[in-house]
Amino acid sequence: MKRVRTLLLLSFAALSGIALFVSRSDATPGAVRIVVPGVWFREGDMDQGHCNNVVIEMKDYLIVVDANYPSGARAAMADVQRISSKPVKYVFDTHHHADHIYGNILWTQAGATTIAFKEVAEELKRFEPARWLASAKVRQDVAELTREGVPPGPEPPKQDIDQPRFVLNDGSRKVEFHHFGWAHTRGDGFVYLPKEQVLCTGDAVVNGPHNSFMDANIANWPVVLRAAEKLKVKYVLPGHGLAGGRELIGGQEQFMVELYKAVKAGIDAGKKLEDLQTSIKLPEAVKPWVGETSLNGQIRDAYNEISQGKPRGDLPH
Repeated sequence: MKRVRTLLLLSFAALSGIALFVSRSDATPGAVRIVVPGVWFREGDMDQGHCNNVVIEMKDYLIVVDANYPSGARAAMADVQRISSKPVKYVFDTHHHADHIYGNILWTQAGATTIAFKEVAEELKRFEPARWLASAKVRQDVAELTREGVPPGPEPPKQDIDQPRFVLNDGSRKVEFHHFGWAHTRGDGFVYLPKEQVLCTGDAVVNGPHNSFMDANIANWPVVLRAAEKLKVKYVLPGHGLAGGRELIGGQEQFMVELYKAVKAGIDAGKKLEDLQTSIKLPEAVKPWVGETSLNGQIRDAYNEISQGKPRGDLPH
């Protein structure tokens, strides 16, 4: 039934040529919705740990944003084939985390070239194959790609982008890839369609309580978002959560600012971490980004970053 609903949504969107955005309560994992003609947003199945994907149609080929986990990659591939008969030429990894990059090998085996900013490959060298091996213990889709005689670990992007802005333009559509600095990870990449005013953010912007700080620079995160806000944006397609408008950038930015400010104020007042975890109350405006089970960990990460004077991503994991 879910697949039927997905196809109906896709068909309706394709016929109407309008953007379909739904409320959080109407989230439908695996649903594919058109954003503007030739750009589709595929909602990841959070129960399986999947990220969202975006499909961008060029004249003769497709670009997919994020490789996903292996199982998410397979599901996305099946939906891409329903969307278009054009081949996937590029898969852009927004950052190095498992749910965005572990499916790389499946896309390259299918003929695509995986690309990312050079910091993504550098992060893989820092953290892999340890994270891959840990994931393989609990995820079948990762374990089945771990074969005897083959070094374990994710396949790095085939093409590194070594400049802060990279452009693909085939005459039918212009696609810009931007790196504004270290936020969620060192390699955070944004995909921007200037004519259509569409911005794909990876996990630098999420819609809901989906933030992970383990490789972050919490203090610099709002700086990155302010750079992204300078773009003319109408549609924001996040790495997790539902698609929305540019208010998602502002909401994410405010959440980071308010969290950091509250933790720093507590540290300046001589409070201990345990006190902060029980006393910090963030403004109502950022409540959509506040998770009941994740906030204590985020307070801890911000506390460690501030008290130790280093970005969270530079501290022991």
